[in-house]
Amino acid sequence: MSKTTLIERYVMPVALKIAGQKHVLSVRDGIILNMPFMLIGSFFLIFAYLLIPGYADMMSHLFGDVWRDKILYPVKATYDIMALISSFGIAYRLAEEYRTLDPLSAGAMSLVAFVMTIPQHTLFTPVHGAAEVVKGVIPVGLVGSQGLFVAIVISLLSTEIYRFVISRNLVIRMPEGVPPAVAKSFLALIPGFCVLAVVLILRLVVEASPFGDINSMIATIIGIPMHHVGGTLPGMIISVILIGILWTLGLHGDAIVLVFIQPVWLSNMSENLTAFQNGLPIPHIITQQFYDLWIAPGGTGALLGLVLFMLFRSRSAQMKQLGKIAAPGALFNISEPMVFGIPLVMNPYFFLPFILTPVVLVIVSYTAMASGLVAPPAGIALPFTTPIFISGYLATGGHISGTVLQVVNLGISLVIYYPFFRVWDRLKAKEEHASAQKEDATGVEGVPNA
Repeated sequence: MSKTTLIERYVMPVALKIAGQKHVLSVRDGIILNMPFMLIGSFFLIFAYLLIPGYADMMSHLFGDVWRDKILYPVKATYDIMALISSFGIAYRLAEEYRTLDPLSAGAMSLVAFVMTIPQHTLFTPVHGAAEVVKGVIPVGLVGSQGLFVAIVISLLSTEIYRFVISRNLVIRMPEGVPPAVAKSFLALIPGFCVLAVVLILRLVVEASPFGDINSMIATIIGIPMHHVGGTLPGMIISVILIGILWTLGLHGDAIVLVFIQPVWLSNMSENLTAFQNGLPIPHIITQQFYDLWIAPGGTGALLGLVLFMLFRSRSAQMKQLGKIAAPGALFNISEPMVFGIPLVMNPYFFLPFILTPVVLVIVSYTAMASGLVAPPAGIALPFTTPIFISGYLATGGHISGTVLQVVNLGISLVIYYPFFRVWDRLKAKEEHASAQKEDATGVEGVPNA
């Protein structure tokens, strides 16, 4: 029995049940609201880090030394408000699923409730002077990827509270003749009060705990184990598993996990660079470059192989078109268009390969470097957007073995993703075929053809 047949027989029935659940659908569809903005941000990110000799110098000469900061404005405006957009989108989609709620009111309630979970202060350290707390500000990181998990929880919770209050008819109904927009705003008054009251209690409870706020609580719980695993092979495996799981739940796994383990990787990178410059053996294998350039070709989850299948083997028009859109980003190791475009978030069809592929690549890459077959990263800092094959050669200090390992890793990702891609592509192709048949039978005006 082939892998594809096994997946269709045993995985698909369970996956269909999970994928059809209202909350799963709402999280997936709500987060997709970010996709067009992420695509726009991805293009500007690529332009900011083009690896063309003399490109950075030319841009500095034409636009000044801060040209890169300015070209990254769209990136910050798209990536850094991901949680805000998701908090509205998820609640909106869930309200649509229930059909008895006003989606716009649900989205607005969720957005307000999410903002209320964010501590409106930050720590500022001037160049000369002691650090001080600045109040009346919203930390950008908490409305972006770092706050995505909180946004998901709050959006689902607020919409369920909204539905509970509406189902008990605890609303203010305006008389006939009142404009619909005004009537809907009054209908949302009591549910909105209940939502904010519940979220306020949750925030006060967490603030009374040692964590201080909800985001800090999540960061601490995840950060304590990550601090101890460091740069070991088991630690690296645990890290990529956590990153994959968090991404599939809609949380920016890299932003959460790497913030705790990156100091170890960057320290290893510095020691490797010192050894490389002095002609000594490279002491560490696991560094930031090890993860960026060998474990994540095409971005988190090693998605470049999946993009290639979508470009050249898709029967589904939707998958082929998405492959064309995601290919430029994947070439520069930007995975968000794929993660939120297929989507991989809350998609049980791709849970296994998305998590398994990086684990296999970690084991293969670490073994190849530890055995001496492949040169380890020399501590040369390269942007994560450096394309595959070029990056492997440069990061190892000019060893072709680094590129060869990237070729092998790409092949491994192709093998792992292929059966899952075939199942998903067939499913999408069947949906498109059924939709086309329905349109042919219905006719342009919605009247059955004779």
